[in-house]
Amino acid sequence: MKNLASSISSNKKFLIFGCGFSGNVFAQKIRQLGCTALTSSRSKKNDPHSFVFNSETNIIPDEDIFDGVTHILSCIPPGKDGKDPVLKTMKSKLQNLPLDWVGYLSTTGVYGNTFGNWVSEKNYPNPFQERSQKRLNCEKEWIDSKLPIQIFRLPGIYGPGRSTFEAIKNKKIRIISKKNQVFSRIHVDDITNAIIYLLQNRNSLNFYRIINIADDEPCSQLEVIQYCYDLIGLEMPKPILFEEAKKDLSPIAQSFWIENRRVSNKLLCEKLGYKLIYKNYKVGLKNCLIDI
Repeated sequence: MKNLASSISSNKKFLIFGCGFSGNVFAQKIRQLGCTALTSSRSKKNDPHSFVFNSETNIIPDEDIFDGVTHILSCIPPGKDGKDPVLKTMKSKLQNLPLDWVGYLSTTGVYGNTFGNWVSEKNYPNPFQERSQKRLNCEKEWIDSKLPIQIFRLPGIYGPGRSTFEAIKNKKIRIISKKNQVFSRIHVDDITNAIIYLLQNRNSLNFYRIINIADDEPCSQLEVIQYCYDLIGLEMPKPILFEEAKKDLSPIAQSFWIENRRVSNKLLCEKLGYKLIYKNYKVGLKNCLIDI
């Protein structure tokens, strides 16, 4: 791992709620540093590192899960009611723990549509989508909880096993062209490494409640897809104009094309000094390359 000034002491215990793609990578990395990392799932698993948490059925973790906990990372999206599932069921429990740090993975969708202009943490959130408004509500819940919270706003996440290559291989790729449309993105390893970097350098860095984690080069989706086809040596099919394609897109798929913004990482990378592993989609996708 890069950017690690010192080891996180092995007596640290992390609870990771909502252990999907990003949470699972984080758990694996933090264990490599000698820490304990327990991850939540909706139902029981044959895994000593797993515990059950299901807010929809009011199943909360057993008391012993919380013994010795020092850090919490929540990757769980808002519930149907727009509330944060972790805080809704366990806020008072968490407030009574001697926690060093709490992290929450949010979305850059809270910035709304900036018509391709750059956004930073200084921009006032202006969510356009209902799901982004719910995310912003959850951010506020975490801040109001008075827990030692740090919020990470993330754009499109990709990594090995979850990239454009899989969409091409599974023939689920949509090649759509929309003039001047750009997307920001981040490799899953940089999410993990950026958070660990901040944790390990907490005593020497200024603390920021909200931080964007994004790579250096927002670009069109078409550019990314073309690069993937070039890497695997296949010819990319002819793109379809968005106006033609949207009639066949689900409402949620359409919604991703309605907003257009470039996400700045200057706070993380320039002010706080984190060095990206994958500065752009080209180096990141080489890490994800599969046989097709």
